[in-house]
Amino acid sequence: MQQQSEERRRSVVSELIAQLISVKMLPAPGVFHFLWEITSGAVQEGATVRTIGRLASYRLEDSEVTLTLRHGSAQHQLVVLTGFVEPFLPITGALYMTLGECESRGDGDTVLRARVLTCVEGVNLPQLEHAVSEQRRFFQEREGEREGGTPTPHTTTGGPC
Repeated sequence: MQQQSEERRRSVVSELIAQLISVKMLPAPGVFHFLWEITSGAVQEGATVRTIGRLASYRLEDSEVTLTLRHGSAQHQLVVLTGFVEPFLPITGALYMTLGECESRGDGDTVLRARVLTCVEGVNLPQLEHAVSEQRRFFQEREGEREGGTPTPHTTTGGPC
């Protein structure tokens, strides 16, 4: 009788541990996406993303900022909801990196609900774009190896890194 009770207790404890492990206590870390990728619809609603852009405007009454970034000849902009990160000192024209979840508004526009909003003025944007591209290529190659495929050899173009 006592042995069955002990086995039952161990079983219950094991189930509880399994449930705790399966529960995500923290949100996803976020995949880096550029503003033009987010605004083009390439990112799904609810996805956790990191992005970077210049602070073009701050509307305190609406708790939102607008980040902009030029890509090619187009200027892209994204509204970032700042309710979770306020108060902060906005610097118009400065580069900001943000981490948050993508949401759709009623008008169909995508917005980002920020969990982190940090001024990163001084970041070399072309180098950042190159680093993100290299990281993506690495992850694609690694996925190919896991699936049993042969990795595609990659070459880098220029630069000391």
